[in-house]
Amino acid sequence: MAKKVKEARVQVILECTEQKASGVPGMSRYITTKNRKNTPDRLELMKYNPYLKKYTLHKEIK
Repeated sequence: MAKKVKEARVQVILECTEQKASGVPGMSRYITTKNRKNTPDRLELMKYNPYLKKYTLHKEIK
């Protein structure tokens, strides 16, 4: 019987951190993929937030 192998590339959701604190309605989220072997930590990227109309920090959520 073959071993079950975890895939290295997984889908992650990025959510805006600045919008939570500001209280503006809506939520800016992006879906992307990452390589689990190369980046085991949570992903943080600067992405555009259409609600705030500027680039903000988006962090990986569960």
